[in-house]
Amino acid sequence: MKTGLHDQAAPASPNRTKASSWDLWLRYLIPASILLLAVCVFWALMQQGKDADTPPPKKQVLRTQILEVQSGDYQVWVPSQGVITPHTEIPLQAEVNGSIESLEDVFESGASFKKGDLLVSMVRHDYQNAVDLTKARLLMMEASLELAAANHERNQKVVADSLIPQAEVDLSLANLRQAEAAFKIAQSEYKQSMKDLERTHIRAPFDGRVRDRLVGVGQQIGPGTTLGRIYATDVAEVRLPISTRELPFVDLPERENDPPVKVILRDALDPDNPHRWEAVIMRCDGMLNEDSLEVHAIASIEDPFGQAGLRQTLRMGQPVSAAIMGKRLTNVVALPRKAIRELDQIYLVDPMTHMLSKHRISPIWRDEVSVIVRDPMLPDGQWVATTHLVYAPDGTKVEVIPDLSDDQEKSKETLASDK
Repeated sequence: MKTGLHDQAAPASPNRTKASSWDLWLRYLIPASILLLAVCVFWALMQQGKDADTPPPKKQVLRTQILEVQSGDYQVWVPSQGVITPHTEIPLQAEVNGSIESLEDVFESGASFKKGDLLVSMVRHDYQNAVDLTKARLLMMEASLELAAANHERNQKVVADSLIPQAEVDLSLANLRQAEAAFKIAQSEYKQSMKDLERTHIRAPFDGRVRDRLVGVGQQIGPGTTLGRIYATDVAEVRLPISTRELPFVDLPERENDPPVKVILRDALDPDNPHRWEAVIMRCDGMLNEDSLEVHAIASIEDPFGQAGLRQTLRMGQPVSAAIMGKRLTNVVALPRKAIRELDQIYLVDPMTHMLSKHRISPIWRDEVSVIVRDPMLPDGQWVATTHLVYAPDGTKVEVIPDLSDDQEKSKETLASDK
């Protein structure tokens, strides 16, 4: 059989075979070269590290600031808070029937008024007529009384001469007494009508301000109708809660002759407000609050609106923070809060050896800045660590570092002396 040319396989080309071998060689040579170079570099670095002189690690030393204990007296200020309220606030009410004729400008919400200022005027015609009528009746009764008195006096003179019987004298005396009673009734009616007429002009009972106005011109009102609410501005009050834990540290006035307690108030809405208001506690509740078990002391603030122009206005309803002047603790040590660790522990530093030792304290009083203690283990001159130490076992030696605030004070003193 004969086979065609296309059915026979063509022989491989020599050039093609050489190219395939070279590609295979490069595929393995390049990664091997990179790996060898990396091993050489690593070996060189290891040799360099062995040849270099490595310094020994430095020993870590705890560093802390210290406070030198100095005992003395400490003034306790009990913190509290409350809301300013007026000492006197009443509903302004009508006392007679009628319609409102006019309202004064000082009887607007937020307006100020003085004692005796006219606030509301009612229609007065009917009450003026009643005054005229009762006055006329009073004059009639006065004339009848004078006539009865003259008749009785004449009868008393005539009966002595036996010109008239005694019965006529008794009758004239009875007429006199009736005339006196009628005069007193007419006099009372006249006074009442005058008072009702006066009540159609409603005036301010004290210096104060209007909280709300509830009526308008032309409105019909009667006795007991509330026209608005007003409050006095001479004195304001604030109720300050004091917990049972804080009660032993303040002498509240429980009896009439007990001295008042000083209070400093600050604006609770604006902590940056530098203004302070002075108040005094004159009385307190005689019972504990059932829910909070607190006693409420009532502090009074004179001239809260600053009408004398000496201080900033203190508004009604304004929340305030308070510092109540408490007792003065003697022979105590005031430790900064940053020196207190968990479970009321502190670190004592021996002034001679600079060795640390833990000590648990029993605080007498705490506030935002200090913790007050009375402890025989804290004599004058004892050092207390004030830096936060993460791990400091007993017996650890520390390095005392200066307080930056002390350095700043010394710098200020140096600058002052140079000047």
